[in-house]
Amino acid sequence: MMSARWGVMAVVADRHRRAAALAPFVARVSDYELGPVGVHRGLPSSTLSITIPRSEAVEIGWLGRPGSGRRFEAAVAGLHLGAAELRQRGGARGVWVTLSPLGAVALLGVPASELAGDVVELAEVAPAMAELPERLAGCGSWPERRALVENALLAGLVRNEGRAGGPALRAVLGALSATARVEEAARALGWSRRYLSRTVRAACGVTPKEYQRLLRFEAARGDLVAGARAGAVSLAAVAAGAGFADQAHLTREWRAMAGCTPAAWLRAEGMAG
Repeated sequence: MMSARWGVMAVVADRHRRAAALAPFVARVSDYELGPVGVHRGLPSSTLSITIPRSEAVEIGWLGRPGSGRRFEAAVAGLHLGAAELRQRGGARGVWVTLSPLGAVALLGVPASELAGDVVELAEVAPAMAELPERLAGCGSWPERRALVENALLAGLVRNEGRAGGPALRAVLGALSATARVEEAARALGWSRRYLSRTVRAACGVTPKEYQRLLRFEAARGDLVAGARAGAVSLAAVAAGAGFADQAHLTREWRAMAGCTPAAWLRAEGMAG
């Protein structure tokens, strides 16, 4: 029989093995609890997301589009430039996974471009994962839930072996992350801007400029949260740090992409007075 010490070491080793294999494709696997609030705003991001409720289905629609809400046993959201709305009756819990655009085809078997601007049932794009919500409900702890989800993703990686998009797409996304100008990214890759645009749109479903908008927005959101937790938010500093022209540019983009100002979002999330 394995000793307790060696049992713990085996669990840790297995966790590291899963994490290493999924690292190029998975940004985050985390527990979530939406709390008593009836509507949660899902902000744009440079990653796709999988929402797997542990109990009842979740309703997801688009901000400003009445009647767009649908109920999902487990949902996959592609890259989107506007805010989503997640509705629940209170105390909703589950597991939330974020995937890089590379991860969509590598783990789910569909390119991110097919999911862009949309939310679909997980079982529709990855039938082998259809039982995840039911199995998740039977897990008694976070390590069990994390292992279940990560093992399902690893199984997807095996099923879709060789479909990850390769180093070329990884280089493209890296180049777009390293500069604020699409022309500079194309030059760094030795490509024409037109070829870069076709490649990114075919893989991700957004243009290079839109992908960079998502990166800036994501960086600003992180800086806003960090500033709020530290007790001092400077919108001018956030704008400069995230690559916006100025504070007014930051505010315009937040209105367009989140449906509110940065300050209003912080208040809605309980991070500002």
